[in-house]
Amino acid sequence: MSKTGIMAIEEFNEALDWQATHADENNAPCTARIVRALAKVRDSDTATGRRIANWEGLTLKDAMPLRMAGGLHHLLLSGQDDRLARVYSGQITDQGLIDALVCELVETYDTQLLPWLDGPPQTNEAGRAASIMGGLLWVAQRAIPKLELFELGASAGVLTMLERYRFHLGETAVGPLGSPMQIEPAWRGEGAPPAPPENFQILSVRGCDVGPIDLADPDSALRLKSYVWPDAPGRMARIDAAIALASAKPPELVKQDAGEFVTAMLAEPQTEGVTRVMFHSIMWQYMPASTQEAITAEFEAAGAEATEERPLAWVSLETDPATFRHELKVRLWNGSAEDGTTHLLSHAHPHGAWVEWLDG
Repeated sequence: MSKTGIMAIEEFNEALDWQATHADENNAPCTARIVRALAKVRDSDTATGRRIANWEGLTLKDAMPLRMAGGLHHLLLSGQDDRLARVYSGQITDQGLIDALVCELVETYDTQLLPWLDGPPQTNEAGRAASIMGGLLWVAQRAIPKLELFELGASAGVLTMLERYRFHLGETAVGPLGSPMQIEPAWRGEGAPPAPPENFQILSVRGCDVGPIDLADPDSALRLKSYVWPDAPGRMARIDAAIALASAKPPELVKQDAGEFVTAMLAEPQTEGVTRVMFHSIMWQYMPASTQEAITAEFEAAGAEATEERPLAWVSLETDPATFRHELKVRLWNGSAEDGTTHLLSHAHPHGAWVEWLDG
């Protein structure tokens, strides 16, 4: 494997096997079988198969197998075709039968499935909010605990509503008690995020996405649900809770490139006595390197101007490209000697089932 790690796997079958094994290891064997069937789709005489065979990019970095898995799941959720129901329920486990069934579906719905390859999955899994909130509590203990947040790659704004969720993070609890979204991952490691300071408050949360999804729109919500692995009922319940919250009060989202959004957010005057925080989860890998570099440079420049009265923080839950391990990292600027230091606070399950806290 190259020095850049798992996401840089170039051989298609190796990448497909890794993605399927990853699903297996995360209690999604039905999804794993669907992913493995894409090897046969690639060899088929379909437009979808040809596009997969001639994929321009890195299979895992682009999450190409999960794009197709979302399109196939959508056929069932939309009521167009129920033939995968027995696969998702575990009644059909023979890989040969599943290969044939998936190929039949691609042949039948070729034109409809092809556009699902156009962009990465938009899951923005609510369970990942556990890590983000852990990072925010860490910041609140070290800076002013009144926070204004902005999120990059917010998708449907599931995490943009995190101030409305109830969290149980080890021994630490925070958030409105009556929330329909209860985030309680299995807790591992030593310690837990610090308890919220008495005056802890999230004043505002705004998000951006190049193609935001409106959770209040039934078709858009169904598309988002299609990316959820069907053998993960807990995840589907969280999406339903997010839809209910968004229907009551939509998250504040704008359709904008992440780099432009960061520029706009940092250009706004920062109120004294408020900590400004940028956060994102499992989206950084989908941006061009030039955008990543521009955001980093701009944020670090803004950090150099941060003060104790106007702190700046960067909270991220992203995938280590070498290990595929999901890592919560935080950087804080408030005029101290440690300004900009990267702190690795936790590792986490890809969909938030568990968090391993490292900052004991």
